[in-house]
Amino acid sequence: MFKRNFVWSLMAVLMILSMVLTACNGKAGPKEVEVFSWWTGGGEAAGLDAMIAIFNAKYPDITFVNAAVAGGAGTNARAVLATRLQANDPPDSWQGHAGQELIGTYVAANQLEDLTFLYTQEGWLDVMPATLIPLISADGKIYSVPVNIHRANVMWYNPAILADNGIAVPTTLADWFTAMDTLQAAGIIPLAMGEQWTVMHLFETILLATLGPVKYNGLWDGTTDWNSAEVTTALDNFAKVLTYTNSDAASLTWQDAAQLVVNGQAAFTVMGDWAEGYFRELGKEPITGYGWTPVPGTNGNFQFLSDSFVLAANAPNRDAAIAWLTLCGSKEGQDAFNPIKGSIPARSDADRSLYGVYLQSAMDDWASNTVVGSLTHGVVANDSWKSTIDTALGLFLQSGNVAAFQTALAAACVESGPCK
Repeated sequence: MFKRNFVWSLMAVLMILSMVLTACNGKAGPKEVEVFSWWTGGGEAAGLDAMIAIFNAKYPDITFVNAAVAGGAGTNARAVLATRLQANDPPDSWQGHAGQELIGTYVAANQLEDLTFLYTQEGWLDVMPATLIPLISADGKIYSVPVNIHRANVMWYNPAILADNGIAVPTTLADWFTAMDTLQAAGIIPLAMGEQWTVMHLFETILLATLGPVKYNGLWDGTTDWNSAEVTTALDNFAKVLTYTNSDAASLTWQDAAQLVVNGQAAFTVMGDWAEGYFRELGKEPITGYGWTPVPGTNGNFQFLSDSFVLAANAPNRDAAIAWLTLCGSKEGQDAFNPIKGSIPARSDADRSLYGVYLQSAMDDWASNTVVGSLTHGVVANDSWKSTIDTALGLFLQSGNVAAFQTALAAACVESGPCK
């Protein structure tokens, strides 16, 4: 009996020792990295696929788990992510917007690992925009890897519709209203719009067009009074813009709205420049199939956002996640991703020849324009503040009451802290 027990005990010890040695050798099981995003369609999914292909070639021993969740601007994906984070079940890396969405949400909750070491190791501080680093940093630590720069304040238009109706591309809000009056009288949808997040996207561009960059920035730091007459004018302009939109907007995605324009059913749509990747995916040619201009009243301003990827604190597959982030920040990765996605690279040393006529113009504007941040896409307000604004916007879309909307927006700023 003693001998049998000794044998079983010895076997148990050997099994445990074997498991420990296996773990120490990093051979506990197949390697993988789970990356969470909302890139599931159009040029954004194709751009992600291009990066995944490079990753698979560089790291054939790591399985890339694409945990993408559909939903414009990440609305659905970020709700799923929040649930997972609350359950202490984070993906290894996830997509997030540079700015307050990153700093005021994930960093504040201690959900991310500091990536400063990766910037030092890869020399990224020499090639990433100086304007961007503070938006992805807190207390001197850098928390994400930006893969691109997008422009929010772009108005896309159908060149044939404008030519057929004798309309010049508008540059001011007054010119835009006049053009849309002409189109409406001709039975053409002046402005194609989609579900509510696209309405918020439109809203932020009208704020910028009416207030200008200094006072627009002041909305987010408390130096511009949300109760001021100037903001009232901006809200009145926004309410007027909405009278030119399609009646079925609430049931459409941004892609649906964009397609109304290139199919000749609507003249304009306001959407970020990921729309350009979608237009090219549809086989449309720039300048002839679609045109673009800053949203009227915003010329000389670049309302930006940046998609970035983070490293979860206590990531299940930390080394594999670092491999993914290294690719995200590389010239090779960004030059593969951005020409397809319809965005410009965050890096300053991209191969300009890979980018089409629109993206080259965006590169020039990014380098020369006044840069302001996007509300809808996480730069200027954290999730809580943005959510409160979104609720107020939804109520306004039902009531049309500008005064009540303004009161709610002013209260949201007080609740969020910048306004006293």
